[in-house]
This record gives sequence, structure tokens and C-alpha cells, in this order.
Amino acid sequence: MKSCEPVTPTTTFLAFLRYSSSSENCNSQELLRDFATRELNAFLWISLIAITALLLRKVAKLFKLWAQARKIPGPPCSSFYGHSNLISRENLTDVLLVSHKKYGSVVKLWLGPTQLLVSVKDPALIKEMLIKAEDKLPLTGRAFHLAFGPSSLFASSFDKVQRRRESLATELNGRLIERASVIPTKVVDCIMGRIHKLMDKGSIDCKMVSQHMAFTLLGATLFGDAFLVWSEATVYEELLMMIAKDACFWASYAVTPVWKKGFWRYQRLCTKLKCLTQDIVQQCRRNYKLFCHGDGNLHNETANMGMESVSATPSCSCVERPDNFFSNELNGHLSAREEPCGNIMGVMFHGCLTTAGLIGNLLERLVTHPEIQDKIYSEIITARKGLIKQDQQCVDKMPLLLATVYESARLLPSGPLLQRCSLKNDFNLKTGVTIPAGAVLVVPVQLVQMDDSSWGKDASEFNPYRFLSKSGNGSDLLLNTSPTGVAEELVSPCKSKFVLNDPNDNVAFLPFGSGTRACVGQKFVIQGVMALFASLLEQYEIRLQPGSQCDLNPSMNLGVFQPPLSPKIVFVGRNS
Repeated sequence: MKSCEPVTPTTTFLAFLRYSSSSENCNSQELLRDFATRELNAFLWISLIAITALLLRKVAKLFKLWAQARKIPGPPCSSFYGHSNLISRENLTDVLLVSHKKYGSVVKLWLGPTQLLVSVKDPALIKEMLIKAEDKLPLTGRAFHLAFGPSSLFASSFDKVQRRRESLATELNGRLIERASVIPTKVVDCIMGRIHKLMDKGSIDCKMVSQHMAFTLLGATLFGDAFLVWSEATVYEELLMMIAKDACFWASYAVTPVWKKGFWRYQRLCTKLKCLTQDIVQQCRRNYKLFCHGDGNLHNETANMGMESVSATPSCSCVERPDNFFSNELNGHLSAREEPCGNIMGVMFHGCLTTAGLIGNLLERLVTHPEIQDKIYSEIITARKGLIKQDQQCVDKMPLLLATVYESARLLPSGPLLQRCSLKNDFNLKTGVTIPAGAVLVVPVQLVQMDDSSWGKDASEFNPYRFLSKSGNGSDLLLNTSPTGVAEELVSPCKSKFVLNDPNDNVAFLPFGSGTRACVGQKFVIQGVMALFASLLEQYEIRLQPGSQCDLNPSMNLGVFQPPLSPKIVFVGRNS
């Protein structure tokens, strides 16, 4: 049925407007759809071009890496995964020993299609490489970051850590090294109290003892006497070792493994360690303010104290702390991105591991060479004559002890490999070999420090006398070399006068690294370990546990020194 409504000009105009509006809406929607389609296509094309360029760049870098690596000698690679299978089956040091004998002083190994490892064994080339390769592997920076938070001390790039390294070197080689030279009797008593408790529960080995010694020595030196009576010290040590065990494993993930339950357990341990570090720092602060009678101007008080840390005044290490690296940590002078106390945890972490390795080696050498231990004891007694303060050790007059420390570090360094990297730039060695940027550079430290060409025919034998020479006109001291290569004194050690040869004169001596990234705490550790053993050996004789089966002549495997498996030891009082 048709509508009876009449058609008027007004209704016709309204209908026209509705039609025009509908047409405009349709056109606008079509224009918007067309615009969106063009924008999306443009974005996809730009993304495709960018991804293609990125992939082409990576492929070009890969071909460049392969081309540069072809000029470096090394064993042929029969697998797409490189020499990973070979390294997993054998000890890497053994693999490098065989490779260097066959291919020369610079050898390459492929850890994968994109990861090149270059080993350098010639001492002269090592010195050059360690100066030019300033960076650490990214894994190192990630390990410290995951465990302790952002830090300006343990980053991979040398540019980011240079200022803090210089600050730490000034701190450790300044007033802290003076405190390390004064190991009070109560520090040794604290260590021996713990050791006696462990001995009552059962036998103890060198590894267990060295770990506790390193932890107590470093903690007491950095935090003062408050650390010795800290109730959480044992828990702190256990946490530190647990974190050290898993640090590199969790850092090896390219993406933080938040989906792993074990990772969150690890993070809880790290968080607890941070809380304990803040606790000991707060105690250190309280002792500081108590000793300074609440004076708020800590910097002036510290400056006025000067070098009084070597005196027999009331002991509080925090009192002598200069306002440099550690005082900045304690007083919060950090960048906004850094974790409070993160650098302190890093120093404790790294320092405990390396110092424990050195102490463990020294313990093993002393118990397996009791004649050296007896001569060191005589040297300590001689050096003690004339000292007024009984809690000091004149380690400068103990060259045989220092030579024994050096020889222990030479035979078995804290790590089998010294690792470096140049993250951004290629560099050339004087032999003409080009090392690509990002390559893993390693120095097989044990092979270098046991090379006959650098250390003589007795390089594989324990002989601390290699770091000593006779002084005077030779009438009061005569050295003789036994059939085993160990020098013997023909006169009383009390009348002998040694001159210590600087081990750094030999470029093949690398237990603390070398170059721009060398260990900044070398002097600090050496002085602290010497003072500790001077006090320890004055009171105790270190022996093998009765009935303990230990090979006194450690074996050699392919020319690599194989130490005994952490022999069981006991401490016998000198007066007992």
C-alpha cells in the first residue's frame, strides 16, 4: 500500500541530506580503511627491510669472523658446533697444551659457529694482548649483576669500571694494606676457634680451612673487629659460597630464566646476602660513630686519624676508613642505578674465591714440605726479635715466606685460564695475527707458569728458592741444589740472608693477571696472607692428619700439575 503522505519540498531536501551524509560516511570509511592499509603495508615493508638489513649485517660479521679466524692456526673443525664436543670430553687445559705444541703460541678453537676462542701462550704476546684487550666477557658482568644488582666495578666494559678500579686500587693499596699487615692475635684466635670446632666434629681438609681463613681475613680487614663478633658471619659465608657455585650457571642464560623455580631460589639467596651485608655495614657505622663519640664529620675524623691503624690503639677498622671507595658505599655516594652495598658484596665474593685458592695451595705446600715450614718458622722467630708490639708481624723480614706464597701461586693459580675480551674493536698482535672483536681470549696460566723455557728444568717442582737470591758477599749464605731441584741451606736459617727477586720481572708470572685489567688487590692479598700465616705458623704447626692417605709427590698429566685431592690436615700447637 502506498503512503498517503504528500511529497513536499521539505521532505525531499531532508532525504537529500540523509543520502549525502550517508555517502560522505561511506567515503570517509573507505578513505580511512585505505589509509590504514597503506600505513600497515609501509610499516611491514620498513620492518622487513630493517630485519633484512640486520640479518645481512650479522651474516656479514659472521663471514668476516670466519675470514679473520682462517688466518689463526688451530685444529680443523669437523662439526658445525665447533670443538665443543672435544672440550666437553677432555680438560680444556689439556686440549690447549696439545694444540699449542702442534700449532704454536697462538691457537684458535671454535666454541660454536659464532663463538671463537683464541689461546695465547707466548709470554711476550700475552703481555701485549693483556694491554690491548681491556674488557671482560659479558658473562662476568651478567653474573655479578644477577647476584648483586647493578655495579660500576664488575661490568664487562673497561670504560665503565676504570674509575672505580682506580678508586679501589687506591683504597686497597693505601690504608687497608696497612691494616692487612697488622693481623692481631684475636683474628687468628677467631679462625682457630672455628677450626677447632670443625676438628671436634671430624676431619678437616685444606679446602674447608682455606675458605674460612679467606672469608675471615677479608671480612676482618674490610669491616674491622665488628666482623669477628658478628653472629651472622657463618651464615654469610655459607650464602656466599652457595651463590658462587651457581652464579655462572644462571648468568649463562641469554634471557633471564624467570620461568625456572631454581632461579627464584637463587634470587632469594642473593636478597638474603644483601640484607646481611647491610646489617654488617650498619654495625660498622655504629662502631665508627661510637669510637668517634658521635661526631658527624666523619671525613675530618678519618683524615685526622692518619696512619694510626698500625698502632695498638683500640681496634676498629672502620675508624681508619678513608672516604674513598668503601666510605662512598657506606655513606651512599652511589649513582642512581647502582645497588647499595653491591660493590662491597662483589669484593667479598671475588676476593674470597681467589684468596681461598691461594691459601689452599699454600696449606698443601706446607704440609707436603715440612722442611720448608720449619725454615719459615725460624724466619718468623728471627723477624720477631726486637718488635715492641706483640700483635704485629714484620712481614718485610720474611722473604722465604713470601717466596713460598709466590711459588704456591705459580704452581697452582686460582684459575686455569685468564680470560679477556675486546668487545668493540679488532686488534693486531706484533706477529701479524688479527684478533676479531668479541673473541674469547684466554691465557692457559698453568701452562705458562710451568713452562721450562721461562722457569727452568725444575718448573714442575715446588721450589720457593727460585724467587730468592743470596745477599752480601756470599760468605754467610750458600745455596745448594738437591737432585730434585730444591735449593737447600748449608747454614742455619737464622744466619741466612735472602733477597727477594721481584716475580713481576718474569712476564710468565700471571697468578694476578697483568695489563690494564690486572687484579687491583694483589698487594693487599699478598700482605694479608703473609701476615695471617706469620701469626698462624708462630703458634701452630700444620701437619697431615695421622693415617691420612696423601701422595706427597703430586702427579703430572700431559705436563699439567695435578695437585693432591685436598689433604686432611691438623693444627698442632707449638707449645704442646
